[in-house]
Amino acid sequence: MAGSTAGHKARLDTPAAATYRRAMGHRLSKIYTRTGDEGTTGLGDGSRVPKDALRVEAYGTVDEANSAIGVILGGDNVPEAVRNCLTEVQHDLFELGGELCIPGHSAITQDFIDRLEHDLDGFNADLPRLKEFILPGGGPAAAACHLARTIARRAERRVFTLSEQEDVRPEVMRYLNRLSDLLFVVARVVARAEKGTEVLWNRERS
Repeated sequence: MAGSTAGHKARLDTPAAATYRRAMGHRLSKIYTRTGDEGTTGLGDGSRVPKDALRVEAYGTVDEANSAIGVILGGDNVPEAVRNCLTEVQHDLFELGGELCIPGHSAITQDFIDRLEHDLDGFNADLPRLKEFILPGGGPAAAACHLARTIARRAERRVFTLSEQEDVRPEVMRYLNRLSDLLFVVARVVARAEKGTEVLWNRERS
């Protein structure tokens, strides 16, 4: 873990990241700045772009996914292992959003993806095998997991669109892809913790 911590520190010590920290330090102490009143927003490197720019859409959707995960964590009957996993994911998404907000900045590594896959496999190991698609639901927290899953998928699509115009590291898209898979499995785990019921898609209903 020491090597991972050193790598994390190195990523945060890039010139672009330092610029981002200075800008965010100002914004966090003063909630409104009036700098976006003309339809532009500042990236982490100090440049300004339209508020509907592809890069802004990408990290904005990542922020939506993070907020949706917060709704899950705000609910009851969320197993401790799930709570710990998703709290770590929320920290990851701040780093991922920072990478998207700072052109040229690197934050997400294969270690992040490996951890998601490890957690996903662990949660999935005790679940019954699926024979059909599941309708989103199963209980309040499980339904929130499904909503977060779909937002993570949308974030992945937004990042892919951005990658067709600008450089985006493949680790970012891989992380979001695994995250949506993780949230699907977590929804099944949470549904059982809530004593909910998984409703299977009935393709032959009349």
